[in-house]
Amino acid sequence: MSTVDHGSRRAALRTLLTDWGVEALLVTDLLNIRYLTGFTGSNAALLVDARDEPGAESRTLICTDGRYLIQVGEQVPDLEAVIDRASAAHLIGRCADAGPVRLGFESHVVTVDELAAWQELAPSLEMTRAPRLVERLRMVKDEHEVGLLRRACAAADLALAVLVERGGLRPGRTEREVGRELEFLMLEHGADGISFETIVAAGANSAIPHHRPTDATLAAGDFVKLDFGATVEGYHSDMTRTFVLGAAADWQREVYELVATAQTAGRAALAPGVEVAAVDAAARSVIEAAGYGELFLHGLGHGVGLEIHEAPGIGKLGTGTLLAGAAVTVEPGVYFSGRGGVRIEDTLVVREQEPELLTLTTKDLVIV
Repeated sequence: MSTVDHGSRRAALRTLLTDWGVEALLVTDLLNIRYLTGFTGSNAALLVDARDEPGAESRTLICTDGRYLIQVGEQVPDLEAVIDRASAAHLIGRCADAGPVRLGFESHVVTVDELAAWQELAPSLEMTRAPRLVERLRMVKDEHEVGLLRRACAAADLALAVLVERGGLRPGRTEREVGRELEFLMLEHGADGISFETIVAAGANSAIPHHRPTDATLAAGDFVKLDFGATVEGYHSDMTRTFVLGAAADWQREVYELVATAQTAGRAALAPGVEVAAVDAAARSVIEAAGYGELFLHGLGHGVGLEIHEAPGIGKLGTGTLLAGAAVTVEPGVYFSGRGGVRIEDTLVVREQEPELLTLTTKDLVIV
């Protein structure tokens, strides 16, 4: 598997900072710090200076507290590390001491009170909003990241296969029991953790897009919807499969086939340069043509990586175009309130040719 070149990621960020018109960026989002440095502690700030030359990052600093003195040295050997519990404030002070500078900050994560305190601390600094610049870089995954996503998806695929093979989906079990077993199986098959609280929705509950598992019991004739994911080294998988217990009614076969057709259309629309709204429309139009457009209650998908939901958002109101290397989900659904619903979801990587499918569990209707 390829290794991570954090220096190249910071170099790419410097180009964005120059385009944005700032000399430096204070990074306080911990996932963005992880992406740019490899540091995984719970307290840190990173000052990225746009004026540094590649390989000579003398002004770029990471700051954390004493709990992580050894860890920061091991995980970030290529940057100077400063120890101070008030990490962001310390770096702002260092920046102010170095002379006048226009300092960008992550306005999508910084609170009003934090900004006011920083401005009081360093009135000589010109602080300006610089939202989601690192997220713009994170949208395109390198091959190391794709490898981690593959492993996370494989852990979820294997867990589901074992669950089904040993009869884990059967009448009489509760949604909570199924969810707990599936989460344990993901850990047994290579996951570091789960991506989010596993959704297990049986019978009428399957018509609730984000139903939380309860003590409701699975029954013959139910749709059972499973939406779940695994994490590997911080990277998330996301997959939904819908089963039928016992025997499928005609209406269940019809709605399943409709959602499967829409999902195929959405996956086929994934390509570099395609408007995200057009990808949503490719799947949504299939459901609308069948007369069930109002029962498709959410967007078609979202980016996935260090967060379970990240850019790009794929929906009717989505903006922008897909980039090669973006990891996204495609997850249409149709939900009949009080009766049941179907969602089918995959994680894929946008490629120059056809998209790379990472979640490999069959999407044929499975009756257990």
